[in-house]
Amino acid sequence: MDTAGGVKGGSMTQTINKTLTFEEFVKWKPENKHYELHDGVIVEVAQPIGKHENVFAFLSRKINVEIDRLNLPYIVPSKVLVKPDGKESAYLPDVLVLDKRNLKNESLFEKESTVSQSESIPLVVEVVSTNWGDDYAVKFDEYETIGIPEYLIVDYLGLGGRKFIGNPKLPTITVCQLKNGEYESVLYRGEEVVQLNSFPELQLTANQIFLSATT
Repeated sequence: MDTAGGVKGGSMTQTINKTLTFEEFVKWKPENKHYELHDGVIVEVAQPIGKHENVFAFLSRKINVEIDRLNLPYIVPSKVLVKPDGKESAYLPDVLVLDKRNLKNESLFEKESTVSQSESIPLVVEVVSTNWGDDYAVKFDEYETIGIPEYLIVDYLGLGGRKFIGNPKLPTITVCQLKNGEYESVLYRGEEVVQLNSFPELQLTANQIFLSATT
């Protein structure tokens, strides 16, 4: 299969001579690099910058502590794909919380580390980089269609478009919660405590999350 991928400025870019099915994609993708599939097109996920990794690590640690404290039936895997049902797409979230109780119903989980059902995913988190349109538009729509109850967008650099984070553009946490089949979004900044339905006792301010990028 003739493919080539490149990374520019921390965003995701790709070149490919044909579109792929999901089955072709999972057979093709190498182990040492991270890729997503967007409507049949391979997208190479750029190596995150240090600040991005700091935010990811901070949130993963806080969520895992909460899972342990409350003895919840959840796990936070490192490389599980989220596949919208019936589409040739697969996404690799920055943080994915899975409900172990439903994984037996996920036909792609054991062999292909892929989930498709909303019952398996109480929370998905994307940390925004220069490809912010994917997080605010593409993945917003896809996660909403799957029916994932809660989607957290962490824009610690304030990169998103003004229609998403307002004007002036500031570091912003967007919590998208599913209500009547559609996401309703609430924005958090500064010392506002981010309210999550999936972890209601997790008391983190927006600034705590933003500051984790550099500490």
